[in-house]
Amino acid sequence: MTPTLFSPPRPLSAASCAIPRVDSALRLSLRPVPNRRSVVDGAWWPCSRDAAAELPDLIAAVDRLLDRATLRIGVHRDTWQNIPRRIPARGRQVRIGWFRHADPRVITLSFAAGEPVVLLIIPPGTAAGAAKAVLKLTAQETAGMAVDDILTLASLPPDPAFSAGIAGSPARWENEGGSVIA
Repeated sequence: MTPTLFSPPRPLSAASCAIPRVDSALRLSLRPVPNRRSVVDGAWWPCSRDAAAELPDLIAAVDRLLDRATLRIGVHRDTWQNIPRRIPARGRQVRIGWFRHADPRVITLSFAAGEPVVLLIIPPGTAAGAAKAVLKLTAQETAGMAVDDILTLASLPPDPAFSAGIAGSPARWENEGGSVIA
């Protein structure tokens, strides 16, 4: 089975994709079979930092691609704007949890059965070439690679908004224990 790249449906509002799409065909990469040795299971390139506008399309796409129902999403509180508590999706409400202790560069989707899916967030406004490189790289095997390694290998410059998500702390995230390290 090969990784799937898709083009999401039209955004919910005109403001949700204020940044022009250079190539709208590549917005999500997701390995069909997650590898628990990998830090991320794919990447997502949202159009904005507006969670209410961006998350419904992500939920629909992941549900369709994995044939599972997303029940909960975990995001970093300081990275996103307009974070709702719940988002309606296919006859259910997906709960949104926001945290300040999580890596601001990833989003986690949880399901009733199976392992959660962790996606690397490509910052909105990233140049198309760099975003495509990250999407392609995360669709391949990234076992043993930290988020910083993936971003460096794809030549994606650090995004100050995501790095600043952990106030007063360095932007390096410890791979296994889930805490910031110096």
